[in-house]
Amino acid sequence: MLKDKDMQLSIYSILYNKIPDDHILKILKDEVDFSFINQELEKSYCKYYGRPAKEPELMVKLLVLQYLYDLSDERVIEEASLNLAYMYFLGINPEEDLPHSSLLTKFRKKKLEGTVTMDEIIVEVVKQCVQKGILQGGGISIDTTHSEANTFKCTAERVMKRFAKKIFKTIETEIGSVPEGLNQEIPNYKEVEDHKEAKQMMKSYLEETISKVEEIVELENSLKTKNVLANAKEILNDPKFMEQKGVRSIVDQDARVGHKSKSTHFFGYKTEYMVTTEDRMITAVHVSDGAYVDGVKFGELLELTKKSGVVFNEVYGDKAYFKKPILDKITEVGAIPYIPVSEMAYKIDEELYNYNKDSDEWFCSQGNTTVRKYHKKGKNRQSYRYYFEKETCRNCPLRDECISGKTVGKVLEVGINTPEFYEYSQQQKSEEFRQKYRKRACQEWKNGEMKNFHGLDRARGYGLKSMTLQAKLTALAVNLKRIAKILSSKKALSSHLTPIFLKISAGDCKLRKICA
Repeated sequence: MLKDKDMQLSIYSILYNKIPDDHILKILKDEVDFSFINQELEKSYCKYYGRPAKEPELMVKLLVLQYLYDLSDERVIEEASLNLAYMYFLGINPEEDLPHSSLLTKFRKKKLEGTVTMDEIIVEVVKQCVQKGILQGGGISIDTTHSEANTFKCTAERVMKRFAKKIFKTIETEIGSVPEGLNQEIPNYKEVEDHKEAKQMMKSYLEETISKVEEIVELENSLKTKNVLANAKEILNDPKFMEQKGVRSIVDQDARVGHKSKSTHFFGYKTEYMVTTEDRMITAVHVSDGAYVDGVKFGELLELTKKSGVVFNEVYGDKAYFKKPILDKITEVGAIPYIPVSEMAYKIDEELYNYNKDSDEWFCSQGNTTVRKYHKKGKNRQSYRYYFEKETCRNCPLRDECISGKTVGKVLEVGINTPEFYEYSQQQKSEEFRQKYRKRACQEWKNGEMKNFHGLDRARGYGLKSMTLQAKLTALAVNLKRIAKILSSKKALSSHLTPIFLKISAGDCKLRKICA
């Protein structure tokens, strides 16, 4: 159960006066209210029974310190027991004891495993910034960054070999020994030169092992073995597994291979997030495996950003976000998209063809005009066919290059969204678009900050839940750091301008005396 927090300060609290006023943790303690965390997590604690628990606010603050300074569970407790600034931020007296480091692990897994909780904490902190005028708003940018898994990538053969070993080890642990009827001689797939043949050999062996275990072992009394077998069968039945597009590690079965470019790839997870362009504050975060397609969760991230109270009228993104649903969603909320045209969505040689949206006509480089349009509907794709005037095409000097076969007039087939995308392509040729798009650079700096200084370059644990919590705690930490920086700058500016205002006031008084 949660206990009532004792806010009484001890005589040792006078030591906190030694902390400089511009220290990041002192600014955060004085300016950001974390008390809402107790209310958010109140339902996860028993109200009347059990030993008094550590306040969720204290535990979340410890996690903030951990991610702010990139510390381990043991190190953050050690530092917080000695560092006055840490203690002040946590809201404890210098002589108070802190929880054991193992409690941090339990708190993360049992209390913060729901992604909604961390989303609400991020939203509430950003909302406080909006209400206090710390965050000005203006534009938001969206992008993804990747994190390497906390393990290495295996081939399908190696995964199956490890599963076989795991099955035997689990049986030995539960029963005491591996039954004689099981073949424990795992084939050496490295001796087989043909990769496909090696995979099939290992699959046959593993399937035979699973079948034999189910016959010999009483699985009702061996639940761990039963679970391992079910896990192995599920992975073997996944068609992506044998193509090496599915599970690539037993330790971390959620991690996937993703591509940073056509030639470079990684094994791990993708973190997609929105950040304000002016103040560089993260408003929403989503984490998925490495095979995630950018922009799928755009709507959810936009809703979280709106929930935080951030006012924006511009949305920035790279070519991966040039998609009709995303562009429509941005227009829906009354914002202007600044997203470069993707060649995959829009394929028109503008040196040869121009489009007039008012008349819904295409013009070729020789001056010919389309005279009619046909809406072609296929099973998986829709398109428009625009027909150019035949007689003009018949006498065109570029006829042989433009038209093949017995066709008289040119037929231009475009995607269903091409006419609309043409307008975007024209807008992006303007100097205004180029100048505005520079604001998206804030995203790249934020990526580097989280990965280089706060450990987001690599997963700390295993699995999607662990990675999701890591990414959102990292986002919360860099947000708090940014808040402290903004407030510190404002205080420094204020202290710099105060003497100037005093001189102006003194001069004003002298002027009044002279006039009198």
